[in-house]
This record gives sequence, structure tokens and C-alpha cells, in this order.
Amino acid sequence: MVGTGENPSGPSASSASAASIQPYYALNAAALGRRYGSVSFEAVHGGVLDLLPPAPAKVLDVGAGTGRDAAALARRGYEVVAAEPVGELRQVAQRLHPGEDVCWVADALPALSRLEGTFEVVLLSAVWMHLPPPQREQAMQRLAVLLEPMGLLVVSLRRGDPPADRVMFDVPAEEVVRDGERAGLRAVRVVEEGTDRLGRTGVWWQTVVLCKEGA
Repeated sequence: MVGTGENPSGPSASSASAASIQPYYALNAAALGRRYGSVSFEAVHGGVLDLLPPAPAKVLDVGAGTGRDAAALARRGYEVVAAEPVGELRQVAQRLHPGEDVCWVADALPALSRLEGTFEVVLLSAVWMHLPPPQREQAMQRLAVLLEPMGLLVVSLRRGDPPADRVMFDVPAEEVVRDGERAGLRAVRVVEEGTDRLGRTGVWWQTVVLCKEGA
């Protein structure tokens, strides 16, 4: 997903909420690619970039949407897997970033059942708020399994009143930290961003970085 602009993504394709979320992103894939591409990866994630391990580390972008973040990470030398359930978004991403070395997978939270192995960084940029409460604990447990020891989970959260055209929840950073602790992850940093980079009123952002303790 594309942070501070809602990463086009959603929960598992088999979940009830996905049925509500994915049609919006499928219908608007091309426009979303232009909108989210107008804000750079560095501008969105600048508050946490100093925490990333050096390349080439293995990075998983969950709900990768139209590929801005996945492509930027690949350009930085990371080995990137991008999971995105919406086929139209994957098509736009591959059209916008044809030369980037990104492995695209049709998969989604909470199960992420098609992914194998572990990653040094897992990024969820504007994804978590699409998950209904019953799925968040399951999703956090799965993400913890996908992290290598001392790996980082980076979760950006769209705050404010949810829009009416898709399923979304206002999830505070404190809840993400609590769920992470239950899954064996400790909080490293919480970044507060008071404004929306796409200029929407009533929208603000938080980013939570969690670390999996070493073996």
C-alpha cells in the first residue's frame, strides 16, 4: 500500500470485508496509481527509514497496491516480495514499474497463505485499518511468523473518520503495539504525522515500528 495516501489493499480475498474493499480498488486502480505516485516513498516513510537494515535485505510489502513502495525498495537494493490481492492493482503496478525487480504474489491478510520463508522487514502501508477487529490478532500472529529474529514490522495507520466508500476502521497506534506485544513483538518507534500528504482534511497518520525479539 502506499502510505499517507491509503495503500490500495485489503484483507484476505476469502473474507467478508474483502468483498467490500476490493471492488473499490479494482474499479479505481488506474486513478489510484496516479494519486499515490504523486507522493514519494521517501516523503511517506522518512520517519522510519533510518531503522531499515542495509540492502540487500529481504522485504515483504503487504497490500502493495500500485507498487510505489515496493519499487522504491527494489531500487534501494532490497530483495522485495509484494503481496496484493487485487489483480487490477498488480497490473497497474507492473505497468508503472516494469523495470523493478519485485516478486508479485496474489495474497492478502489475515492469512497470507501463499507466502513462504521469513523477511527482515515487513511493511504494511495503510493496510491495517482495513482489517475488522476479529482479524487483527490472527493477522499479527501471522506477520510475527513471517519476520526473522530482530526483523522489523512497519505499520502505517490512516487516522480520522473512515470514508463511506469502503470498509475501514480508525485504529490507534496503541492497539497495534498491544497486538504486537501479544505476538512477541516489541515497539521500537511510533511516528505521529499531523497532516495528510494528499491534502485531505480530517485525516492524519501514525506509523508503528515493531521488532521481533531474537531467537
